[in-house]
Amino acid sequence: MDRIWKMSLLIVSIILVDQLTKGAIQSKFQLGESITIIDGLFNFTYVQNPGAAFGFMAKASAPVRKILFLLLPVIACFWLLWLIWVTRKTNYLLCVAYSLILAGAVGNLIDRFSMGYVVDFLDFYWGMSHFPAFNVADSSITIAAFLLIIDLIKESFNKIKAEKEENKEIEALDQKE
Repeated sequence: MDRIWKMSLLIVSIILVDQLTKGAIQSKFQLGESITIIDGLFNFTYVQNPGAAFGFMAKASAPVRKILFLLLPVIACFWLLWLIWVTRKTNYLLCVAYSLILAGAVGNLIDRFSMGYVVDFLDFYWGMSHFPAFNVADSSITIAAFLLIIDLIKESFNKIKAEKEENKEIEALDQKE
């Protein structure tokens, strides 16, 4: 199967899981309702997030939120489609990372366009300290960030290795002269 079809399947699968889980939370929970999954660590909690990831800029004015959370992400999605296309044959890790970001962005954009906010429900905490609630789309973007870091480290090592090889070749030429 061509890589572009695999990435398409990955993207569609994540968007579907994201939307189905958000729909299930909305239909089974009242806003703010919480169910303990792992006592002292993890709850399902229905949260409506008008801001960005982890509630960032939730209190910004509506026009600012529309530009930052609707217009720019749509432009970014087209850019991500281009990046997926460009990397599909050259860098599998980057192609997957871009696909995960696109899936997460589309999952959250569906919420923003249809409801004006994003549904979050994964609530991790320790004692009284809660990490901001998030969702499957946010998780997809976070995994992609780790993949991008791994790719950066991998490319850095490859660059160092190439420079060492080049230095060895230069030294060999210098010794011949």
